[in-house]
Amino acid sequence: MVMEDRLSKDRIPYSHTYYLPVSISNWEETLITTDEEMASCPCVLVVSNGNGLLTLNEQQYALSRGCVVLWHNSNELKLSAQLHTRFEGILIRYRCLNSDGAEPNVLKYPEPLWDCSLNIISLTAELEKVSRNLSNSKPFHFQQLFVELLSELSEEIERRLQQTGSWMEQVLHYIDTHFHEDVTREQMATLAQVSPEHFSRAFRRHTGQTFSAYLAMLRIRTSQNRLLFNMPKLENLAQEVGYKEGNYLSRKFKQLVGLSPTAYHHKQKRVVTLNSNHTACLLALGITPELGVYSSWIESVKHVNPVQKLYECGGSASSFYETVAAAHPDVIIDYNTAKGNNVLLPLAPVLGLSFMNISWREQFRLIADIVERQWHVEEWLAHYDELICSFNQKLDQRLCERGTAVVWEIGTSSAYCINSSYGRGSQILYEDIGFRPPVSLLKHGIDRWGYVEEEIEAIVDYPADHIFITGLPSNLAAKKRMNRLFRSEPWLKMEAVKKNRVYVIDKPDLFYGYDPLSSQAQLHELMRLLTLQN
Repeated sequence: MVMEDRLSKDRIPYSHTYYLPVSISNWEETLITTDEEMASCPCVLVVSNGNGLLTLNEQQYALSRGCVVLWHNSNELKLSAQLHTRFEGILIRYRCLNSDGAEPNVLKYPEPLWDCSLNIISLTAELEKVSRNLSNSKPFHFQQLFVELLSELSEEIERRLQQTGSWMEQVLHYIDTHFHEDVTREQMATLAQVSPEHFSRAFRRHTGQTFSAYLAMLRIRTSQNRLLFNMPKLENLAQEVGYKEGNYLSRKFKQLVGLSPTAYHHKQKRVVTLNSNHTACLLALGITPELGVYSSWIESVKHVNPVQKLYECGGSASSFYETVAAAHPDVIIDYNTAKGNNVLLPLAPVLGLSFMNISWREQFRLIADIVERQWHVEEWLAHYDELICSFNQKLDQRLCERGTAVVWEIGTSSAYCINSSYGRGSQILYEDIGFRPPVSLLKHGIDRWGYVEEEIEAIVDYPADHIFITGLPSNLAAKKRMNRLFRSEPWLKMEAVKKNRVYVIDKPDLFYGYDPLSSQAQLHELMRLLTLQN
């Protein structure tokens, strides 16, 4: 291979932004408009002395020594010196070029950076000084200073973002857990150790709302969650969520929701479900959610209109938000462990149900209350309990004592032993038909965590009278490990194996569900296996 061919094959395209300073202006007192040709360039403004006012995006900011403004278009900066004060600043305009022609990365921050380091001020002053007397003997000195300045500014931005993210999380957590108290902007600014003005700007930038609007939203959404199940006295409800009077709550409620609290309580709710289990609860009640997540198993037994199907992944956060918004929900239902649901609060209250503490039956009843199908849910559960009773009678004839049982799902690298709160049929085995988990699982905290994760080979460390495997691995390496396990001496010596009480079901889609429809189908499958093999 000739060298030219070798180079052409080894050449790797890369994307990199180059920054070229094109003008440096020393502004004093009056801020003179500079050359129109460079007016739209990105810029760095460093305030070296005095005080001034900056107008940017219809917001006014007071500038003083140590402030730095980074913006993508210097023409948008509107600056003026404050009365009887001298304003001195250095404005650096620059151009950005990307090596591959893509959009360059401009150094930008949405508000002035106050109290920047002395090193930034010193570098800027030195850069301005060198620009007045460029030397051929040191052709790279000017560019070197400029790159050093940009590097310092980039690190300063990173520090600010980390600090803001840290205190913002702390503040939001405090507001989310204390909104029913007398919470003020000044208190939160003190908690964050920033000025009230900076707090307001940062809070709005982070949440998209003012502090007062965000606080009101939390209070009203909490009120809506209460109104899903009963109609308390407005005076009592107001005090629960942080307001002093029922009339004031009613007024704020109508501003956000468009209805009075009473009208919302009686309204037939438009429901969006963010997981397949809660979608199945509604379907079992004869209701299709305006928008819902569907498992592949539910889709196989129920017709799904694509317009009403919500995809959990594959799109951006903004497209997900817009999709939910287009459904105009009155309530959004999900598990309380789901992260990021707070971003949907501007659309509707988010009801978070705990699958660890609330059984699928109770979740079913709560959802029935919301859609006013209380009679339907009790009728459905009565029929389900008849099936359970019939199944238990058959098992009594075949098994007498139920004994212990374990439910395993074997994944790509681990095996998961499942307890009732995570479904997979264990809710039926342990709660409906009298099996119990072995002591070895209880010692490993399966009651507390809901599951135990182990190496595939460690399945033999949890002997039980009955072993159920609801899911098998799909990748080759895990399949080989599983097959070696099934041929191993410890496995073959297990009582469940010798007595033919290992049930390899491998229907993960069916057994994934923890809801009425899935539980009923899982019950029939377990009934078939246990009555045929025993």
